[in-house]
Amino acid sequence: MSLDRYLDYPKLTAALESLAARHPDLFRIESIGTSFEGREIWLVTATNRTTGEACDKPAFWVDGNIHATELAGSMACLHFLESLARRYGEDADVTRVLDTRAFHVCPRLNPDGAEWALAKRPRLVRSSTRPYPYDEEPVGGLRREDVDGDGRVLTMRIVDPNGPWKASDRDPRLLVRREPTEAGGTYYRLLPEGFVDDFDGHMIEMQARREQLDLNRNYPAGWRQEHEQHGAGPFPVSEPEVRAAVAFITAHPNITGGIAFHTYSGVLLRPCSHRADETLPVEDLRTFQKIGAKGTEITGYPNVSVFHEFRYHPKEVITGSFDDWLYEHLGLYSWTVEIWSPQREAGIEGYKFIDWYREHPEEDDLKLLAWNDSVLGGEGFVPWYPFEHPQFGHVELGGWNALYTWSNPPPALLEREVARFPDWIVWHALISPRLEFLSVDVQAVGEGVCRLTVVVHNTGWLPTYVSKRALENRQCRGVIAEISLPDTATLLTGARRVELGQLEGRAYKPSSPSAWSGWGGDVTQDRAKFEWVVEAARGTVLGLVVRHDRAGVVRREVTLA
Repeated sequence: MSLDRYLDYPKLTAALESLAARHPDLFRIESIGTSFEGREIWLVTATNRTTGEACDKPAFWVDGNIHATELAGSMACLHFLESLARRYGEDADVTRVLDTRAFHVCPRLNPDGAEWALAKRPRLVRSSTRPYPYDEEPVGGLRREDVDGDGRVLTMRIVDPNGPWKASDRDPRLLVRREPTEAGGTYYRLLPEGFVDDFDGHMIEMQARREQLDLNRNYPAGWRQEHEQHGAGPFPVSEPEVRAAVAFITAHPNITGGIAFHTYSGVLLRPCSHRADETLPVEDLRTFQKIGAKGTEITGYPNVSVFHEFRYHPKEVITGSFDDWLYEHLGLYSWTVEIWSPQREAGIEGYKFIDWYREHPEEDDLKLLAWNDSVLGGEGFVPWYPFEHPQFGHVELGGWNALYTWSNPPPALLEREVARFPDWIVWHALISPRLEFLSVDVQAVGEGVCRLTVVVHNTGWLPTYVSKRALENRQCRGVIAEISLPDTATLLTGARRVELGQLEGRAYKPSSPSAWSGWGGDVTQDRAKFEWVVEAARGTVLGLVVRHDRAGVVRREVTLA
């Protein structure tokens, strides 16, 4: 399907159901819970079921649209699923990943907030539509809303001799700061489009939103109370949307990593949000950096640490986010992808993601306007037009149509932007640990007695435990091998269930096989060996199951000759 528009809840649901109906061997749709307003939270599991069920394979989590206005996240998830369907059987990596791994994709984790944003008269909130922290209508202040009914929430500029803004000499559409000692010109006060409740003709404050939750502060890792972090909810996973995701992920220990799609900034963000890189296990930091470097190579987006390069305030941190929870508690490599960078589209390079909004040259704004004119056909920036406001009198409405220029790519550029990500997601899933049989050998050692020797190995790049943080947190058991025998057979040596340790992958290998003494050679830490001695008649069938929480399950039947 062509992604040239943003889909509301019914259309998104229909698209997911159609995908599952068209490809029943690859996709299955289910609800993992309901939102605050009672909408089903849809999840699509993608794997080739003819090669095994998803629960027996290493899996990867993808979600989008936890924040209400970040609609491109949903479309990135939908595009990823459509890409898997289109490329299965044609693309070697896509075919291999669906044959050997599984994806759990939740395109719209917050369906209520997205519906508000997509309404004919949009209501723009940060995240959930549930009233918080108080269940009462706010009193007084400016309500941000579409005052002229054109379906857009823009900016109002009002002539004010004490206003801090003036029109640029280089482009009158652009407003720039008034100089500290400047006087005698035409100056403006800027306000969000909206109405003021209980307006006295003089004083204007922003009305506190009734809905102040931020679902991406409600995850368990580092959760803090309202006085410490605004919008985090009354307790960890208090919100049904977050609780649904946490419950599903923790019930599926075969999930080996995750990506959450947000907007905007055009960057791949990695943990931790609240502490420095130096506090991470060295191996984990290096692995994050390698995964990020591959992401940059494929998507063109830089990869950065939230703590070091994406803080909203230099003396503040955020906690309770999805990617921190997935790494800190479960030990999984996790990412927040901020889709879309208007600045980069306009040719502004090397800017600091958050600091740019505090301070940048006028030339950057002129580049953005030129990009609007030449690429967007003038649709992104609305020229100022007069409006008779019932409270302020003559005002002008205009400025950036932020929902579809900044918060999300313009619909015409949507598919191009989200097409960056499928290859990286597939690659990220393919590096997961994967358990496979290396050999199964049966040797007669006496009359009616056989020795069964089984060797398995981890063929994935990551170790079976995924990260050193997971080892620290004791997040997964080692490899477990089980043998099942009929009543006519006797197990002479070995236990029916054997638990060994973890299997290494190839992630920690040096860049070259040098003679440096720190490199110990390719010893077989990626393998595990099990032996049983069984007394049984010829033709007896024995069952083998070798499993690991994260690396999958392999099964084999052995007939004694």
